[in-house]
Amino acid sequence: MPLAQRALNPPAIPDRLYFKIGDVARICEVETYVLRFWETQFPQLKPNKSGSGQRLYRRRDVELALTIKRLVHTEGYTLQGARQALAQGSRDHAQQRDSQSSLPLLVVEPAVDLDIVASTIGHIRAELREIAGLLAAHDPKPRRRSRVTTLPSPSGSLFPFAD
Repeated sequence: MPLAQRALNPPAIPDRLYFKIGDVARICEVETYVLRFWETQFPQLKPNKSGSGQRLYRRRDVELALTIKRLVHTEGYTLQGARQALAQGSRDHAQQRDSQSSLPLLVVEPAVDLDIVASTIGHIRAELREIAGLLAAHDPKPRRRSRVTTLPSPSGSLFPFAD
């Protein structure tokens, strides 16, 4: 089956509650180590683990793995790009869901002034340079103080306080 046709027709997911990693690897047509790697790269992909440590994927985990495979292997996304696309897709889905409710959705985007950010970074760099200069100028040899102090003896005796 050509690659483009496979992308349009995702594989059928059996009607089960949980899937082992080998089952998911067969469905997605990837190796198990790829799924384990994707778990480290995509925080949304979090299969449950059994008492013995076996990964147990739910249907939505399998669908997510198929989506990741489509983004990375078929559409040519980088892992970072696929992460952003999934995050954007979940935001769009949440906004769609909220817009269907009777309550209006208020989305507040934080205003970022790039001049303030650049200025702050410049101040931090200057402070770090100053600290580095202080550390470089500091005498690395600590001065040792004598442990025993000598008291001047007016009488010249070894025991000046004894009388």
